[in-house]
Amino acid sequence: MDLAPLATINVADDRTGMPEPEERRNIVIIGGGIIGCTTAYYLTRHPRFDPSLHTITLLEATNIACGASGKAGGLLASWAYPTNICGLSFDLHGQLAEEHNGVEQWGYRRVRCGQLTATASDKAPRPVYWNNSSILLGKWRRGDWSTPKPSVLPDDLDWFSAEAAKAYEEIADTSSTAQVHPLQFTKAMARLASEKGTNIVLGMVTDINCTITNENASTEGGDDTPAAPRPLSSFADPFQRVVSVTYTDKASGEMKTIPSDTIVLAAGPWTPTLLPGVPISSLRAHSVTIRPRRPVSAYCLFTEITLPDTSPPPNKPLDQTTPEAKKTKSAPKTRTLSPELYARPNNEVYICGRGDVDCPLPLTADLVEVSTAACAELVTAAAAISDELRDGMVSGRRACYLPTMDVGGSGGPLIGNTDVEGLVLAAGHSCWGILNAPATGKAVSELILDGEVRCADLGSLDPRKIL
Repeated sequence: MDLAPLATINVADDRTGMPEPEERRNIVIIGGGIIGCTTAYYLTRHPRFDPSLHTITLLEATNIACGASGKAGGLLASWAYPTNICGLSFDLHGQLAEEHNGVEQWGYRRVRCGQLTATASDKAPRPVYWNNSSILLGKWRRGDWSTPKPSVLPDDLDWFSAEAAKAYEEIADTSSTAQVHPLQFTKAMARLASEKGTNIVLGMVTDINCTITNENASTEGGDDTPAAPRPLSSFADPFQRVVSVTYTDKASGEMKTIPSDTIVLAAGPWTPTLLPGVPISSLRAHSVTIRPRRPVSAYCLFTEITLPDTSPPPNKPLDQTTPEAKKTKSAPKTRTLSPELYARPNNEVYICGRGDVDCPLPLTADLVEVSTAACAELVTAAAAISDELRDGMVSGRRACYLPTMDVGGSGGPLIGNTDVEGLVLAAGHSCWGILNAPATGKAVSELILDGEVRCADLGSLDPRKIL
């Protein structure tokens, strides 16, 4: 890897602490998910980007899109959150698709979005439940579901049982809602960035190294020798500046260090392992994909599906002759699940459920544990209300971790400079990471190469407000 040596930073922008854009720059992006890849893409497309002056290295611990970016649903909505970037990002998705043939390259298309209330049909298979402490992902800010609005299903939403569907309400039409295939989209952004000069390296980052910039700071040995770089461990010292990144090469296992004056930390739920004090939590989410027996119409649906609960009460005897059992039997038990169902253009339906915190975040994305029971529950819910899905083939079962600012809520993300000079944070996007990646990447590219963000007002997302 041929990296240019670090240039001396002469003058920093008073507003951002970032070096002037005309200088030689070694930019390192940590994280090969959608945020890191779109950041690399927009840096290489920025008018000020000069390959003779600027090096861009993207470091990924496992593989591109190995985490949530390769396992998400891919819903895009201008009505999502945060409002200061979601509309811009929705429009940028359309521009990217038009410029790079996103329809073919990553399944971009406009879709309708609705809310479906349903009850299992008589033909539904015996329910399979996952006894976990589930948490809402916070994607759809629901209204009062206790009194669903009765409505006939749209004519083209014909892949659900008319008997099972009890109510339907449209949330948004194609003017404000679209979708992509996240794995394909993330890999395309990485490829396009690589074609313009981004160096993609597979290796696990162990340290972000800093020096002290204060002229009055103590030196090593009491002489004029500057203190040696040290791993970032806190924000306690206000005069830190990034100088390099240390990582373990995936192929060789060798420890290596890359000099860098600008580091973009976009490591999703793994961000706190490198930046202590960042209030990002990890929320595990499961999903399955089903190939139906025929192509289905383009809808993304939020659902409430009521199923019969056939599981015995916990710690209760199975003796059905007791008075208590007879009384319980007279009132059938039900259970409600809330999966999201997204029809994709490749004759595939993506289904995801609530999140959980049952398993701690593993060291890397390829070590995520998948619960068979959680996936079976999603298949059960879909099969209970759709003949096409019941008779289809399950083509994938997966789990990933979402980076949430507050578990089950909708806070974040954090985008911008930190109190460490040269360190930019872009993480905490929760369930809207795929949507908001283009706006995040564009904003970070402007911050680095222009010295300020011009495409959006990110004041409410400034990391320095909470770190």
